[in-house]
Amino acid sequence: MFEPVLWSIIVLGGLGAAFGIMLGAANKKFHVDKDERIEQVRELLPGANCGGCGYPGCDGLASAIVESGAEITSCAPLSKDNAVKIGEVMGITVGDVVPKVARIMCLGSEGNCANKFEYDGAKDCRAAYAAASGFKACRFACLGLGTCAKVCKFGAIEMGEDGIAFIDEEKCTGCGRCVEQCPQSSIAVLERNVDVYAGCTNIDKGKAVTQNCTAGCIGCGICAKACPFEAITMENNLPVVDTEKCRSCWICVEKCPRNCMLTTKPDKIAFIDEENCIGCTLCKKACPFGAIEGELKEKHRVTEQCRGCGLCVEKCKKDAVHLIQKDTLPS
Repeated sequence: MFEPVLWSIIVLGGLGAAFGIMLGAANKKFHVDKDERIEQVRELLPGANCGGCGYPGCDGLASAIVESGAEITSCAPLSKDNAVKIGEVMGITVGDVVPKVARIMCLGSEGNCANKFEYDGAKDCRAAYAAASGFKACRFACLGLGTCAKVCKFGAIEMGEDGIAFIDEEKCTGCGRCVEQCPQSSIAVLERNVDVYAGCTNIDKGKAVTQNCTAGCIGCGICAKACPFEAITMENNLPVVDTEKCRSCWICVEKCPRNCMLTTKPDKIAFIDEENCIGCTLCKKACPFGAIEGELKEKHRVTEQCRGCGLCVEKCKKDAVHLIQKDTLPS
């Protein structure tokens, strides 16, 4: 009785030893050294694993940067300092890291955008979209069921009482995860320095828009015609702002009959330091709004017509003109 058990132990032990030797030999023969730079790069990435870069988390991006030459700046939450450090690890120069942020591109809050039918399904935008392309009459409207908030790993999105998502720009990293999950194209990732933009993505013509929403862009083009810097063009019935030309004068915001042009920064105005002003009139000549008064060799002053475009600041050679927030204007 004891002998079969003994032989079983010997055979199993022998097989285990043989397999162990084979696995050890195979590991030694086929071992591939892991590039230590992958771990160095991984430690410098944010670690959110948001997937906004298009790779399976930060581990995937680190491997792609080292092994495939993926762009370092493809990581939206990555800080400028860490991007430079990763560049040092890779022995390359990193270009400018442009901070980005997600923004809601819909004004069809409750009471503005009509519903096609009453929806009584899962509280998920993608599930609602599967039912006749959503319950909103506008095919671009925010459905307001909070899928974007659920997928945001930074807690930057909440659902407002008006049925539209709200993004906390202080928390948002611009990873784009919410954009991927929104079935209505109601969210876009923009550069943070974009402070004037159209808050609507409806490309339908005016009549079709007004039938469904009281706040949607009707493609009238008034904003483009009013812009003194020719910074706005109409594409697919929507205004597109050229950030290189835009001076944030906000005339488009005031002229839009539907209040579709949005701003994200405080209103500014030019202020002239009389101690430095020599009355050269360069600022006055540069102002397209006639907002600066003063004769040659006299102290100049800014009037209420100032739009805060900053042209006067650029033209002044004595550093006498500055842009400040209107609510901080000296009395």
